[in-house]
Amino acid sequence: MKYMILLYGSQADYDAIAGRPDAHSSITADDVAAMEKAMVAIHTELAESGELVAAHGLSDPVHARRVQVRKGVPVTTDGPYAETEEVLAGLTIIDCGSLDRATEIAARFVNPDADGEYVDVRPIVGAFDDLTA
Repeated sequence: MKYMILLYGSQADYDAIAGRPDAHSSITADDVAAMEKAMVAIHTELAESGELVAAHGLSDPVHARRVQVRKGVPVTTDGPYAETEEVLAGLTIIDCGSLDRATEIAARFVNPDADGEYVDVRPIVGAFDDLTA
């Protein structure tokens, strides 16, 4: 079964990673280097075990566009979005034997030193008929 691990961040995180100063971020260059090293290690291990399907980081929220329909008319809003600090930052798709194994893998993406940090794990359905309550 395939699972998607959704990784979250903030504009402040993107600014820190890009080396742009931001008073709202406590992320240091050393933190960024450690994160990159950890991500490479996890993805390499998953590739070697055959469980990695794909992994992608997403561009800064400022490059995002939200599309909504209001009164039947599509309306677009350019990011970042003032109503939220949290943004989808990346995704990893894995193929493993169970939700428990997917959860075990996903836990490795959460920084144990960052209180409150989380990722989401969601099964990927193969067809509309796979959707069940």
